[in-house]
Amino acid sequence: MTASVISRESVPGTGRAAQGAIELRRVSKHYGDVVAVDQLDLTVQPGEFVTLLGPSGSGKTTTMMMVAGFEEHTAGTVLIDAKPVDTLPPRDRNLGVVFQNYALFPHMSALENVEFALRMRKVPRAERRRRAEVALDRVGLGKMGGRKPRQLSGGQQQRVALARALVFNPAALLLDEPMAALDKRLREQMQEEIKTLQKGLGITVLFVTHDQDEAMAMSDRIVVMRDGKIVQSGPPEEVYNHPLTDWVASFLGDTNLIPCTVVERNGEEAVVDLGGLGLARVRDRGASGENYAVSIRPEHLKFRTRASADNGCAATLVSSTNLGATVRHRLTAGGHELQLRELSSDRAERLVPDGELWVGWDADKAQLLVLES
Repeated sequence: MTASVISRESVPGTGRAAQGAIELRRVSKHYGDVVAVDQLDLTVQPGEFVTLLGPSGSGKTTTMMMVAGFEEHTAGTVLIDAKPVDTLPPRDRNLGVVFQNYALFPHMSALENVEFALRMRKVPRAERRRRAEVALDRVGLGKMGGRKPRQLSGGQQQRVALARALVFNPAALLLDEPMAALDKRLREQMQEEIKTLQKGLGITVLFVTHDQDEAMAMSDRIVVMRDGKIVQSGPPEEVYNHPLTDWVASFLGDTNLIPCTVVERNGEEAVVDLGGLGLARVRDRGASGENYAVSIRPEHLKFRTRASADNGCAATLVSSTNLGATVRHRLTAGGHELQLRELSSDRAERLVPDGELWVGWDADKAQLLVLES
């Protein structure tokens, strides 16, 4: 199924496009002595797709549940379209929510499940049937409205849940790991379909996941959480290529972390001493701390000739592993173990274990960061 691209104005029962701005001001959640969310400040702009990304226990789902009204916050203020909603129950916040288990009523048909959201809002029967049919058609299930959840696949159940969350034209959509139970191929398909639908509607989305690839593929902005706090926020490519700390770099994928000493800082660039790897120029976002390291993603480390390498060093190949589309090389250099990943089509057949090579990287692909973990 390919999600149809439609404007917010074409949604049945909509008089105008909802704004859907979400704001949290110093929001905290305590469970006894446990601080699940710690004075969180977060703004989601209208029409923005923002992902809360973090490991289990980071506070991301608790944050979403406080926005939805299913969890009461201990301190702070939650606003929807600049209006505080702290005292409003979930049904009055005008937010569509899709949970990991979809929460469909097993005794109701797909159409009845979608209608339920409108029935709770006292929409007349004929009107809610019409709008539910349009919503199901929008997610590619126009001919399956009569089926019960048990007669639908996992992906189809998810689409029913999405249709139910969207049918009443919510100000924003909250998605709590909705694709965790799907297999890889279906999950990737649904990622594309949800993003297409979101762009067509122009709706605000607050998304929760622990899957880094999913966050990278779907988000306008990733908010990385750890221990109830935001540790970094920005566009996916920026957060991935320019993490602020070694924890963020490692959480978002494989990286080469090389402890260093800062020799000179000049605007957005720094000169660092990498010990046995010598001096190098790297990207500097101004993070301050006592200990530093340089992060270089394996795909940004390249085999080069000594003359062409601006930043580089001699290295020895330890092993190569074919991963299908890519090849992962393990190397040693200056007392450090390094990973280098290249496309299988670019694999250098001349490489042999114990042979000396030269590897290098571009200054803007190496990030100076704070060593904290």
